[in-house]
Amino acid sequence: MTNMQFLQGNEACTLAGIAAGARFFAGYPISPATEIAELSAKLLPRHDGIYIQMEDEIASIAAVIGASLGGMKAFTATSGPGFSLMQENIGFAVMAEVPCVIINVQRFGPSTGIATQPGQGDIMTARWGTHSDHSIVALAPASVQECFDLTVEAFNLAERFRTPVIVLTDATIAHLRETVSIPDTVKTVQRARPSGPVENYRPYAPAANQVPVMPNYGDDYILRVTGLVHDEAGYSSADPEVAGTLVNRLINKIEKYTDELPEPEYAGPDRPETVIISYGISARAALSAARRAKQQGRSMGVIRLRTIWPFPEKFITDICRSAARVLVVEMNKGQLLREVRAAGITEAYGLNRTDTRVIMPEEILEGGVLLE
Repeated sequence: MTNMQFLQGNEACTLAGIAAGARFFAGYPISPATEIAELSAKLLPRHDGIYIQMEDEIASIAAVIGASLGGMKAFTATSGPGFSLMQENIGFAVMAEVPCVIINVQRFGPSTGIATQPGQGDIMTARWGTHSDHSIVALAPASVQECFDLTVEAFNLAERFRTPVIVLTDATIAHLRETVSIPDTVKTVQRARPSGPVENYRPYAPAANQVPVMPNYGDDYILRVTGLVHDEAGYSSADPEVAGTLVNRLINKIEKYTDELPEPEYAGPDRPETVIISYGISARAALSAARRAKQQGRSMGVIRLRTIWPFPEKFITDICRSAARVLVVEMNKGQLLREVRAAGITEAYGLNRTDTRVIMPEEILEGGVLLE
């Protein structure tokens, strides 16, 4: 059974977190993500959950990590400036393999920018905001329905891969209202738990899928947690072999299982002359432009990314290989365009806005890509 609700994107994210089993939220109010904190404060206590307003975003992600280590599915929500403050502890969660979800409602500009206007400038921050080599999972909803669906998926992926997962929305999607179908129950994934003799447990010994099993703090199993390089028992180590093995496993446990992540969606002919690559709110304009192009008798396809990181290179190159034109549409100076070119599509170019305005279908149609 499902029920239909007329929701904002932020509301859909919140309801999705609760449906996925999240029972802890720690955050700090920040536009345009504040509604997630407000609704979490209202709803979590009704589900035997906990809401805490922290003093800042640094404390927020730290509290989320602690709650997750204690056995709760936990999340936070923020926007650009707060996302920057969270980066050190996101790196800690990567290294310590702590499942959690961070919803980043992107807004315009560097620093404080414009708090209420949209942007898509946090793409590379999501990938490389925390230092050193690592992998990360980042999902990008393009509708209010996907705010629900992909937030549920984010919690499942966090538990499956024992890693932080980022949901990248934006100020427009966050405050857009659309009809959302919410099922009575959703598919949920729980982190793998240890079994067997307590004395044999090693907290970072990988299972068959390269992800270690994870007890709760307070269980009989000893869970050592550190941001330092550590061996399988959780003890810090400066051994080069230990360091290389650990970092490569942290990367490979995600990068070698990308078939489990939400695939891009392609709409268009089998061999399009023009391919548009986009995500989030900008993808909606791309799809509208493609529909109009079809009415004009032009061959155009759209790749809409749902997983931004890891970057779905093979999917993109398979479709774009025979296209005469490839256009990457995004509200930044071309952050994902660089990835498309690095994948070997060197003739790709960008259609970009960096002035708070969303990209419109007319701009895509008039931007040269469809003109002879």
